[in-house]
Amino acid sequence: MPIIIKLDVLLAERKMKSMDLARLIGITEQNLSVLKTGKAKAVRFSTLEAICKYLDCQPGDIIEYKD
Repeated sequence: MPIIIKLDVLLAERKMKSMDLARLIGITEQNLSVLKTGKAKAVRFSTLEAICKYLDCQPGDIIEYKD
C-alpha cells in the first residue's frame, strides 16, 4: 500500500498511549487502531485536525505516500 501511516511513531516520540490520544480526540481506541494500522479506508479532516492538535504536528508527519 503506498499510503503509510506513521501515527505509532509520533505516539512513541511523544510518550503517549493510543488510549490517551483516542480519549482526547473523541474516537474509540478501536477506530484509532484501524487508522494506526493503515486499514482505514478514510479519515475525517476533523479527526486529522484533532490528532495534529494534540500531537503538535502537521498532517504530513502522520501520512506519507511511497510509490
